Amino acid sequence: MAAQIPSPIVLELENLEVVFLQGGQSINAVAGLSFSLQKGETLGILGESGSGKSVTALALMGLLPAANSKVNGKIRLWSKGEAGPLELQTLDQAGWQDIRGRKIAMIFQEPMTALNPVLTCGEQVAETLRRHQQLNASQARQLALQWFERVKLPNPERIFNAFPHQLSGGQKQRVMIAIALSCRPDILIADEPTTALDVTVQQSILELLRELQQELGLSILFITHDLGVLASIAQRALVMRKGQIVETGEVAALFNKPEHPYTKGLIACRPPLEYKTRRLPVIDDFFDNKNKVAETAYLAYSSQEIEERQKQLAEKAPILRIEGLATWFGRPAFPWQSSKNMVKAVDDVSLSIKPGETLGLVGESGSGKTTLGRSVLRLVEPRGGKVWYQDQEIMGAAEKELKGLRRHIQMIFQDPYSSFNPRMPVGEAIAEPMLVHGIARLAAERKERVMALLEQVGLEPAHFGRYPHEFSGGQRQRLCIARALAVEPRLVICDECVSALDVSVQAQILNLLKQLQEERGLTYLFISHDLSVVRFMSDRIAVMKDGKLVEVADAEEIYHHPREAYTRQLWEAIPRAT
Repeated sequence: MAAQIPSPIVLELENLEVVFLQGGQSINAVAGLSFSLQKGETLGILGESGSGKSVTALALMGLLPAANSKVNGKIRLWSKGEAGPLELQTLDQAGWQDIRGRKIAMIFQEPMTALNPVLTCGEQVAETLRRHQQLNASQARQLALQWFERVKLPNPERIFNAFPHQLSGGQKQRVMIAIALSCRPDILIADEPTTALDVTVQQSILELLRELQQELGLSILFITHDLGVLASIAQRALVMRKGQIVETGEVAALFNKPEHPYTKGLIACRPPLEYKTRRLPVIDDFFDNKNKVAETAYLAYSSQEIEERQKQLAEKAPILRIEGLATWFGRPAFPWQSSKNMVKAVDDVSLSIKPGETLGLVGESGSGKTTLGRSVLRLVEPRGGKVWYQDQEIMGAAEKELKGLRRHIQMIFQDPYSSFNPRMPVGEAIAEPMLVHGIARLAAERKERVMALLEQVGLEPAHFGRYPHEFSGGQRQRLCIARALAVEPRLVICDECVSALDVSVQAQILNLLKQLQEERGLTYLFISHDLSVVRFMSDRIAVMKDGKLVEVADAEEIYHHPREAYTRQLWEAIPRAT
């Protein structure tokens, strides 16, 4: 059998170094990075936040700020019809503008911030076409509509005239793909293109990228921290840590026989789908000579242990009961039209949660999960139905009673940064609920309690006086947990509280939540679109679609034997790492 001829190289990096100048100091974000990308190949770059993945992508696009950054090394691009490589690091601004979109294009991590909010989606595609293909307005419009069809957007005419805020997350990502590919570049850089998307939307985006790669002969540089996503799309991958490559190879080999402790840690941090563990490994475990990974804490629960817990929970009276809850948004067109023009975000939902139980609530974006959680606390006012906390009725509670109930039911919000006051030190923000609820009336006592809470969630008392922007995403999420625990609640609503975190940080937060549940006897309503995380955390799982409950069952039963087609579709869409 003849040896396979390797595909030609289209991109090569040699000793790439990116240095940021900050406060008179030099920070090496990328140090000595070398790799090549072949024609038609998908090369994955895997690593945590701060590993240098996105900085590498921005360097390849010439988008790093010239005022406080310096790029060293060589970036070579081989283009169709060119005798030799183009040295990208030598380009001026005009040269980069000619390359971007035409030779190398990029799908950015967050489409809402990458798209221009004051231009229609169609105009943003047309702008790229006019810039690189010298088309008139009519020609650019026609080609933009064709691209909207190719990326499988519904009703291309409507999307063309829509603004980004009028589209769903998946639709915005497809518009970004249309912009990136409209000029048929040789190389596509996809920077976390499916982060925070539902599993079904994520699956459709990955399938679309694979189809377009085959059609256009694209070479793709796929950047992610999600191992399952990487395994489903890339042939080869490199693992980055602190700006350097620690391991590289074929994807199957990396996942089946990782060599570097960091790679082993990244793979192990993800909640397994095959069984349910007591806790998750974290990166530090694999750098520890004591070999903590072998400890029994990481072993799976036996079926007998799971059955025994279910029996214990079944004997308890519910701590929270929801009956016929309905929360609708919008206004009827006329007084006699009670439901016309209204969105039924939560539609006749009934649930109960037992003390000490974790009830997972899953579904796609727009299914009503977050609205249900907010309705329980009356952060949004329901249209109908009843909710009881123990024997107290929440829906009919007066403001004073509601304040008391909210002490016992707290919420960890999805975005920790926006849920903190940026002008208030985090210690004061955590102490504020104590003041509201009359806990620890003396300031010194409140401060002492906050410092103890900071230590309990894995932070330091010295962090009391710092501001939210001085913390990482994982640290801010720990601060949100500390604030929720400040008033000693019994029920905590966790709203997508790990959805945007790296798998390693996610593992730390999930372990912390489980530890706190055991220590404090907490009950969780755990809302997420990540089904592997929900299965790891939950005793039971409730599935929502279009505001309604589709299915409720024990976590193991709903994973192994889902009754509804929608539930099966969600499970099947989870990207597998092997």
